[in-house]
Amino acid sequence: MVYSDPAVTHSETLPQVLLARAISSPNDLAERHKRLGIWREFTWADVLDRVRALALGLENLGLSAGDSVMMIGENEPEHFWAEYAVQSLGGKVLSVYPDQNAEEILYLAEDSQTRIFLAQDQEQVDKCIEIAGKYPGALAIVYWDDSGLWGYDHPLLHSFESVSAAGRQIHAKEPARFEEHVKRGRADDTALLSYTSGTTGKPKGVVISHRYLFDNCSRVMGAIEIAPGTEYLTYISPAWVTEQIFGLSIGLIAPMVVNFPEGPEDVLTNIRELAVDALVFSPRQWENLASIVQARMLGAGKFRNAMYNWGMKVGRNVYVERLEGRSPSLAARLQLPFAEALVLHHLRDNLGLGKAKNAMSGGALMAPDVFRMFHAMGVKLRNVYGATEIGLLTAHVGDSYQLETSGSWMQSNTNYGDPLDYRVSDESELQVRGGSGFGGYHGKPEKTAEELTEDGWYKTGDAVSMTDDGELLFFDRVKDMRRLANGHSYPPQFIETRLRYSPFIKDLMTLGDESRDFVSALINIDMEVLGRWAEENKISFSTYTDLSQKPEILELIKGEVARINGLLPQGSRIARFANFPKELDPDEGELTRSRKLRRAFLEERYAKLVEAIYGGDDKTDLEIAVTYQDGRQGVLKATVRVSDVENASKAAKPQSKT
Repeated sequence: MVYSDPAVTHSETLPQVLLARAISSPNDLAERHKRLGIWREFTWADVLDRVRALALGLENLGLSAGDSVMMIGENEPEHFWAEYAVQSLGGKVLSVYPDQNAEEILYLAEDSQTRIFLAQDQEQVDKCIEIAGKYPGALAIVYWDDSGLWGYDHPLLHSFESVSAAGRQIHAKEPARFEEHVKRGRADDTALLSYTSGTTGKPKGVVISHRYLFDNCSRVMGAIEIAPGTEYLTYISPAWVTEQIFGLSIGLIAPMVVNFPEGPEDVLTNIRELAVDALVFSPRQWENLASIVQARMLGAGKFRNAMYNWGMKVGRNVYVERLEGRSPSLAARLQLPFAEALVLHHLRDNLGLGKAKNAMSGGALMAPDVFRMFHAMGVKLRNVYGATEIGLLTAHVGDSYQLETSGSWMQSNTNYGDPLDYRVSDESELQVRGGSGFGGYHGKPEKTAEELTEDGWYKTGDAVSMTDDGELLFFDRVKDMRRLANGHSYPPQFIETRLRYSPFIKDLMTLGDESRDFVSALINIDMEVLGRWAEENKISFSTYTDLSQKPEILELIKGEVARINGLLPQGSRIARFANFPKELDPDEGELTRSRKLRRAFLEERYAKLVEAIYGGDDKTDLEIAVTYQDGRQGVLKATVRVSDVENASKAAKPQSKT
C-alpha cells in the first residue's frame, strides 16, 4: 500500500505522525480507556499534550537520543504515551512482559543498556528496585499507578505526574523544544528493541527502525482493509512486535481509535461493551474464547443446546463452505436468515464480535477446527504470520482462503526498501529479503551474521511450502523436521496433527528417517465413528480388527491421507499406510497414561508390519500378544493390508515385489 495521508507521507517517524494528527485533527478521538468502571476518551490533542510533557520531563531526568527505556506493564494509555515520548527524543523503547521476573529484567536492562524504567505499578516497581543495586546504569524509575507506593522512598523513584509536571514547565519556557526534537527524527532511527523469546539461548534484541514500522503498517493495510476511525482493542502485549505494528503504529497511521480494557481479566466484558471493529489475539486466546462458548453450552438446557447445534451447522454449511470455495446448498442458504436471527447474531454479540470486520490471530498456528467454529458464527477470523526480525509476511485476505495456511504473501511499499521477496531452500526453510530489511541484533553482530545467508537472505528457521493458490503453509521449525534417505524432509507434527482432525482417525504414527526413502503411517481408526459410518452404509463387521481392514474403510482413510498430502510437497507426502489391527492400549504399553504414543515400543511391536510397508508388500500376517479387559492373556492373529496413496510422489513409492 502507498500512503496518501499527508500526516503519514510527510513523516518519517511515529512521533512526527502524532504531531501531524494533533495539528490537523486535534479534536478527533484517538484513544479510549476504562478505569474504575468509567470510559475516558482522549483526543489527538490530549495524547500530544501527555506525550510532550513526559518527553521533556524524561529529558530533564537525563534521557538523550539513542538511550534505551524499558516499559514494564499492561496495555494502558500511559504505556503508549511513554513509548511515543521516548521516540520523540530519539530514544529506543523495549517493552517487556509484565510477568517477567527481576532476573530476566536485569538481563534485558544490561543487554539493552537501559537508562530509565517506566513501570506500571507496585509489582513492577518492586522488580526495578530489586535490580537497582545490581545495575548502576539506571537514571530513574518512573511509575504511573501509585497504588501501594505511598510509603516508598527510593532515590531513583519518580511518579509519572511529577515527571510530566516538570516537562510542562519546560514547555512553558521553551515552547519549540519538543517539536524540534521530533523534527530531528529520521526513518532509520531505532524505534524499538524487540526481544526474542530466548527458547534456544539468551533473548536477543531485534533492532526495529521507524522505517520497519511504516513498512509493516503498509504491508498490513495493503492486505487487510483498515478504515480511518476503526475501533481497535489493544490486548496482546507490546512486548510482542505484532502489537507494536497494530496498536502503536497502525493506531497512528490509519488512524484507529485504540481502546484499552480496564485490565486483562476484564477484556471479555470490555469487548462486549465496545463491539470493536478490529482485534488481534494469540491462538490460545481465541481457543479460550471457543472454550467459553462450549462450556456455556454444556450448562444450557436441551432446547438451547439443540438450537446452538442447529445454528452452528447452518453457519458451517454456508459461511465455511463459501470460505473454502464451495457453493452452499439451497437448503442451507434458506435457513441462514433464521439461524442468524435466532443463534449466530446472539453468539457474536455475547462475545463482543458483532462488528468485528478484522479479527486476527497471530503467533503460533491455530487448529483449523477453531477457525471453522468462529467462521461458522459469522466471525471472519484471519491468520497473520511473520518473524520479529523481518516483519509480517503473510495474511489471510479477501473472502476465500485456506484455513490450514498462514495466508498470502504481503506486498511491501517500495518507498521503504526493495520489494518483499521470498524463497524456499532445499531444507524447506523460508528465506526472506527486501522491505525494510533485518536491522540485526542489538550489540551482537556475530549473531546477526548467523541469521543471514551468504547472499544476504534472512533465514526464518521455519519450514514451509507455498500452495498452488500462493498461500503459505507453515509446517514446523526446520530443526524439528525429519530427513529421509533420499534427501527429502517432512514435518511429522504437521501431518499427525492435521490427520487427527479427521473424525475417522483417533491417532497415528508417521514413519520415515534417514534409513527410509518415503513417509508412511500407522493409523489407529476411531471405532465409534467408523462403526456408525459402516452401519449407515450397510457394511457388516464383527470386530475392530475386521472393521479396520474392510476395503471401504481403507478407501475412506486413504481419502483423508490424500487430503493432507495435498498440503505437502511431493517428497514429504505419506506414500503408504496401514491401519492398526487393534485399539492402542496403555495397559499393553502402546500408549502412556496420558495417551501419548510410545513410538519406539510401537515400531518394535509392529516391526513385521513396518517391514511390509517398506518392503513393498500389500499385506502381512501378524500375531500380537494382547491383554483382555478381564485380565486374560491372548494372541491376536490378523492379516493387515498395506495401502498406497495415489497422490504421493512416485519417486517415493516402493517397487512392488515380483
